[in-house]
Amino acid sequence: MLITTRERFSMAARPTWAEIHLDRLAHNFRAVRARVGEGVKICAVVKADAYGHGAAAVARHLEAAGADWFGVATVEEAIALRQAGIARPILCFGVASGQEALVLEHRVTPVIFEATQIERLDACARAHDVILDVHLEVDTGMGRTGVSLRELETVLRAFERSPHVRLDGLMTHLAAADDPARAEFTRAQIARFRDAMRIVETRGFRPTYRHLANSAGVRAYPEAWGNMVRPGGLLYGLWSSPRWSPLASGAELVLETPMGERVLQPVLSLHTRIVLLKDVEAGTPLGYGSAFVTARRSRIATLPIGYHDGYRRALSNRGRVLVRGRFAPVVGRVSMDWTLVDVTDIPEARVGDEVVVIGQADGQRITAEELAELCGTISYEITCGIGARVPRVLVAAAESDGEGALP
Repeated sequence: MLITTRERFSMAARPTWAEIHLDRLAHNFRAVRARVGEGVKICAVVKADAYGHGAAAVARHLEAAGADWFGVATVEEAIALRQAGIARPILCFGVASGQEALVLEHRVTPVIFEATQIERLDACARAHDVILDVHLEVDTGMGRTGVSLRELETVLRAFERSPHVRLDGLMTHLAAADDPARAEFTRAQIARFRDAMRIVETRGFRPTYRHLANSAGVRAYPEAWGNMVRPGGLLYGLWSSPRWSPLASGAELVLETPMGERVLQPVLSLHTRIVLLKDVEAGTPLGYGSAFVTARRSRIATLPIGYHDGYRRALSNRGRVLVRGRFAPVVGRVSMDWTLVDVTDIPEARVGDEVVVIGQADGQRITAEELAELCGTISYEITCGIGARVPRVLVAAAESDGEGALP
């Protein structure tokens, strides 16, 4: 659910919400644009509801900022963008059998990785008397989707038999570009892609677009840019690898550009409020399984956020939140709808106080990368996992206080 800041304050709603800072989104997009230059198209990846940020609102804002394409995982995601008024080209990474007519109806550019897809799309396009542009994915080392180099000739022959399908793009996906220790593997992928491009051109095809680079490729491998890049996490101020994250030790996520360094900003912040304060004696068990027992007389705050909202159970007795600009530890097990934190050392804490779960307050911050490290996952899974019952509040520059918290 997407609402505005003003609407949120007029709602009698459960006080847990995520803020989507549109000025930061535009800032990050401009940083990517400065990094790759005007000659390289940007396909903004908004799959998985824009990594949990809200695809329709994010895409509208990025379209206004100058995004050339949008990338989605499914035809259903593409249709939702069209219904939201998005007019720019949409690249769909996963078109299922039987969805060919939807691809045509909603002007979706499908990614192809086997001959049977070409044949089905050609039959549908012929029936509608149109030519459908598609992009061919080559598997250069990801091992997921994509046609291998040894199968490439077979797929190209399928294109030759399918006059209503036009090969307009060639792409691959970099598997380890976020890992500096695997630079040799990434460069081998880039070399295999160039081999595939030579084969395609030798057979007489001239695809308009050549693209390899995801967010990590944008940041570290200019030789992988081709003439289009596909940033996802960078646009949201996120980094994928927990081990090699620039944010792991509190550093900033930075892009080098011809105009100097650009610091990327996290677009999403997550908030809740204290709904109950309880003073308990030393030796008091807390939460399911009595997984935490107080060692001193303590003041415990109850927060209306739990694992259904995306605050992972793995954060039990490990996570922390910001209350009045100070860290308060999670105590006991995170449950489906509630989380307990210890505010004994924040005596001024009151019912109704805003609590920052992801974001900044008074110079302190909690990042999605921090939560990901505690959970043994990546920041993308943290933001994608924020539940649908958590409203996404769109925050414009004039509404933001600069630290990711509402007044």
